[in-house]
Amino acid sequence: MPQAARETLSGDPLPKAEQDKPMQNDETQHVVLGRLTSPHGVKGWLKVYSYTSPAQGIFDYPVWVLSMQGQRQSRRLLDARPQGKSLVVRLEGIDTRELAEQWAGAEVSIEKTALPELDSGEYYWHQLEGLEVETRDGVKLGRVGHLFETGANDVLVVKPSEGSLDDRERLLPFLPDDVIVQVDLAGRFMIVDWDPAF
Repeated sequence: MPQAARETLSGDPLPKAEQDKPMQNDETQHVVLGRLTSPHGVKGWLKVYSYTSPAQGIFDYPVWVLSMQGQRQSRRLLDARPQGKSLVVRLEGIDTRELAEQWAGAEVSIEKTALPELDSGEYYWHQLEGLEVETRDGVKLGRVGHLFETGANDVLVVKPSEGSLDDRERLLPFLPDDVIVQVDLAGRFMIVDWDPAF
């Protein structure tokens, strides 16, 4: 089946090589690392807000997938540096302020396959999101909605789901071997040592 020519945000057709690349519609193949916020200067540099820890960790990935207005394009990271309290980047094919303005607000992601392998017992947050959570006694507490970072440890936000004990949202510290007893990514669940009354 012939593929319609895709266009850039400015309406210009993508180069033939870009048009021939299949666009993945499945968001599960990517993990969001940050977003482009605004142009920096006149040569196409952009400020980036990084969700990685440390913030400059976003620079470790040479190919970024930019998503905006239903369009997704891969761009090579050509240059990156801290600039005051911000981070700025120069991306392939974005070499004027006008082009940078078009991409301001774009979500920055990478293919999940680009993430480094973790040691046994270590997890990326996106792997934990969506896992069913139950106690050692088999009481279903809900599903991990998201996580957030505190000074002491990461926290799981467990939202009620079908079959859960009640309709309460719970905050559980992500403390392996203390609160987190077992994580089964293949089975999409985790066992916790937690009093359901809390």
